[in-house]
Amino acid sequence: MTHPVISFIGAGNMGGSLIGGLINDGHPSNKIWAADPSEDNLRHLRDKFNVQTTTDNQRAVQAADVVIFAIKPQVFPTIATPLANDIKQRHALVISIAAGVRESSIQQWLGNNSIPIVRTMPNTPALIGCGATALFANSFVTAEQRNQAESIMRAVGITVWLQEEKMMDAVTALSGSGPAYFFRFMECMEHVGEELGLPADITHLLTLQTALGAAKMAIESGSPLAELRRNVTSPGGTTEKALNVFEEKQLQLLVKQALSAAKSRSEELSGEKH
Repeated sequence: MTHPVISFIGAGNMGGSLIGGLINDGHPSNKIWAADPSEDNLRHLRDKFNVQTTTDNQRAVQAADVVIFAIKPQVFPTIATPLANDIKQRHALVISIAAGVRESSIQQWLGNNSIPIVRTMPNTPALIGCGATALFANSFVTAEQRNQAESIMRAVGITVWLQEEKMMDAVTALSGSGPAYFFRFMECMEHVGEELGLPADITHLLTLQTALGAAKMAIESGSPLAELRRNVTSPGGTTEKALNVFEEKQLQLLVKQALSAAKSRSEELSGEKH
């Protein structure tokens, strides 16, 4: 198996996590480059993974088959534009993990050179290898490059492909922002558990393990969520009483309003309305 040379432009938390995932998957360290202005970030990656490092983005790109932009959206045009010719000459696949940056914008910054671009939306659990990433490929991406992109992002969790880029805003609202929704719900459970008389440490542990167990059960059982919910809900029991309150307060409507607000904001930030 021939491994591509993968160059990361940006070696912060997400870039570093992807590098760690690739190394764990058996990608040779000498075929990974990390470019970053922070010498501390680069030193950490060298010491931990023995990858090639540089503060010169151009040097990293000139060796690359795949270029991953793991940078903040606001600096994307400034960083990408000087690299356009090198990316074109390398016929490199470009992968973006910058939230809200459209494929058309990236193409423009890279000189409108028919660059194969895969736009991705990972979420923060990717930092611990439990991410959920949506991918969208433009028409210049080959089947081999799609496989490369999927393999890279699978190193930090599950992946799904989107047929239309506009779906990325809904993904942002669902899984991109989603961890924060669960954290907030867990916070609420903790606070109420303490109000009901449980010690804080016990409430914290029970809340976290319950969330983990429910998610693991949902993944491993393969059963519909509604069925799993019904299995835990005895008629006339305590769980039913609690769920009735959620229904009376229209929990699903509240969730719809929240995710719709997040989706609208994603559209606004990217400068497009669909």
